[in-house]
Amino acid sequence: MTGPAADGPAETAPFPYRLIATDLDGTLLRSDDSISRRTRDALDAACARGAAHIVVTGRAVPWTKRILADLGHTGLAVCGQGAQVYHAGEQRLLTSVTLDRQLAGLALARIEAETGPLALAASRDGLDGAVVVGPGFPQGDGPLEVLVTDDPAELWAEPLNKVYLWHPELSDDELARTAREAAGDLVGVVMAGPGVVELLPLGLSKARGLAVAARRLGVHASETLAFGDMPNDIPMFAWAAHGVAMANAHTELRSVADEVTESNDADGIAVVLEKLLAG
Repeated sequence: MTGPAADGPAETAPFPYRLIATDLDGTLLRSDDSISRRTRDALDAACARGAAHIVVTGRAVPWTKRILADLGHTGLAVCGQGAQVYHAGEQRLLTSVTLDRQLAGLALARIEAETGPLALAASRDGLDGAVVVGPGFPQGDGPLEVLVTDDPAELWAEPLNKVYLWHPELSDDELARTAREAAGDLVGVVMAGPGVVELLPLGLSKARGLAVAARRLGVHASETLAFGDMPNDIPMFAWAAHGVAMANAHTELRSVADEVTESNDADGIAVVLEKLLAG
């Protein structure tokens, strides 16, 4: 029988995936916006065995930096639905894709012809880009202050990475579907969470941003494990070798996932990673 010497040091097998891509809201973050110690430990253990961890979120960089700092994350993050690749350790943008504001205006005209007037907000590009909230758009709690304006032109005054849509009667799914049918040849449309329907540059997705970040790390899609909870994670699941949906995930994502784990509040990421670590 051959094998390592009985008194020799035991070798630790490498983690089965070289890259772990995790969404933030509803996935890595619990409902109180914290990250559990169990999940932190599982990610640290996977990284100690050769994996890299990338956060892939719909949040733009200004809304993500605090969370990355709390996590102690010094590597890459894909933000703004794939528009931005951010180096957390160096605190700088490596890539940034902006929305063509003229095309977005044409898209909105088409959408409103079907839905009636929409309330809008816009996310400005850059490390410190503000979220500008227009008339009638709901203002939720967030880590940053927003700029509230009564002048719709202010929404378009600076380069943007996305525009948020809100309708007083249509559900998120209905609004996203109507917007996609009306203007999907001009802009990308995603439903990224409760009350979050967004217009993006055409062709932009989390998968596109993740592919850019992975190339910088020398990692391929076939070596990537991805976790998510919303329809905007579908392209990322299609790109990665293995897509894991949280128990709290939207039905559209669950239907295309390779696996469904526990919820974000029940440490679903850690459950999967611990099984792989036990190998």
